[in-house]
Amino acid sequence: MNRTTRTALADAAYRTAHGQPGGCEALAARMRVSAGVLRKKVDPNCDTNHLTLAESAQMMGLTGDLQVLHALAEELGQVCVPMPSEAGTCDMAVLEIVAKVWCGHGDVGQAVYDTLADGRVEAHELKRVRETVYAVTRNLMAMLSRLEAMAE
Repeated sequence: MNRTTRTALADAAYRTAHGQPGGCEALAARMRVSAGVLRKKVDPNCDTNHLTLAESAQMMGLTGDLQVLHALAEELGQVCVPMPSEAGTCDMAVLEIVAKVWCGHGDVGQAVYDTLADGRVEAHELKRVRETVYAVTRNLMAMLSRLEAMAE
């Protein structure tokens, strides 16, 4: 795992823990760990404490924030798609996903346009393109999953 990966994962964990109502302190109480320890575990600059896989899963389960999962999947060249529920397999649910996909293609086009506008491709610009493509891919896979659930 390279430094960029560690940073993306650590940043996602930090945002998850600190982005909850009540912040890291409230989440720590729900996880039954001290706030100070959790703060260190999600601090991208702390080399002594590390979030375990079980703690990451617990944190995502408690918060519903899956950005750590998506950061890890993206690093491994994968996408995560929610399992469709029976309620989410109607025509309207599929149409909603199709609309998200269409919007996303415009976002990808804009990100690529912005990246190429000055005739250079810079790392920070490429990061935005990658994130946008990943979001569209996730929506495409969600659409496919919903259609598969509807198959007779």
